[in-house]
Amino acid sequence: MREITADPVVLSTAVTPRLLRRPTRALAWLFFGLALLFAVVAGIKGDVFFFRLATEALIFGGLALSVDLLLGRTGLLPLGQALFFGFGAYVSALVLKQGLPSFWLAMAVVLVTTTLVGLLAGVIAIRAKGVYFALISFGLAQVVSKVVFNTRELGASDGIIGVPVPQISFGLFSVDAASPAGFFLLVLVFIAILYGLLAYLMETPFGHQLAAIRTNEHRVPFLGVDPWRYKLAAFVLAANVAGLSGALYPMLRGFVSPELMFFQVSGNAIINVIVGGTGTLIGALYGSAILTVLRSVIGTFTAHHQLVIGVIFMISVIFFPRGLIGYVLEALERRNANREKSS
Repeated sequence: MREITADPVVLSTAVTPRLLRRPTRALAWLFFGLALLFAVVAGIKGDVFFFRLATEALIFGGLALSVDLLLGRTGLLPLGQALFFGFGAYVSALVLKQGLPSFWLAMAVVLVTTTLVGLLAGVIAIRAKGVYFALISFGLAQVVSKVVFNTRELGASDGIIGVPVPQISFGLFSVDAASPAGFFLLVLVFIAILYGLLAYLMETPFGHQLAAIRTNEHRVPFLGVDPWRYKLAAFVLAANVAGLSGALYPMLRGFVSPELMFFQVSGNAIINVIVGGTGTLIGALYGSAILTVLRSVIGTFTAHHQLVIGVIFMISVIFFPRGLIGYVLEALERRNANREKSS
């Protein structure tokens, strides 16, 4: 039997080896456990600002998950993933304001529409490879954002304001989106479900096919597999994850704007993934949480906080290419391997 080893490159871009499943799950449990601990502390102190900030970090963490699915698991660099995030936010805002203020209706409409838009955009973008895919995804986001920016019916540059806060019913109980603690816990559960589903899918044949495409797309057809179909499926799935995450944004802030589709949002998501650990999934959530807090803290001292984030990104790429979680996983795997040798 061939020995399973932990190649650093595999850790950063491909499927997590079996030996690393437990550490990855442990880090995931740690993340959500720390989030719950934060909720308790913030609830005791009654700090609304940090609840809102943490909720926003989770929402953008969902966008980072969609980026990691494409970049870390499929080998596609999406420079325009904010298109689906902003699209989901706008659809959610329109449903809540123009239709019924129903959380479930908004999420259902977003799921259906992002699937259709993801299919259309995927058919256009997936045919290209490498930097051309990145440029096409960037171009699609730029076109749609400019259309939204110049459409009066969508609020033009001002966006849609005054989005009503929904009362989210679960049958036996309900959650008011206006409650900072309640909505934070709801978003936390939602992001945990998204992460769990993606982590599960990556351990199925579908996930293994994506890993094979990421490793060597040219050899996959010799296995009787059409890589285009799998990449399209991954693209649509990533669009759904980004769109559903974006649908939560107007429920948090009460408005949406065309800026949600701008390149800066896509760029921040890519930075979150790379700093957290490309290909680890949970690293996207860690990166989003860390950098969202850093942007807020640094922003209180200077208006040029993006320069600081840029420096952090360059340092991460040069000296820590596997990201925070990538290095942690490598260290845990090395420790496990040493334990097995000693035993």
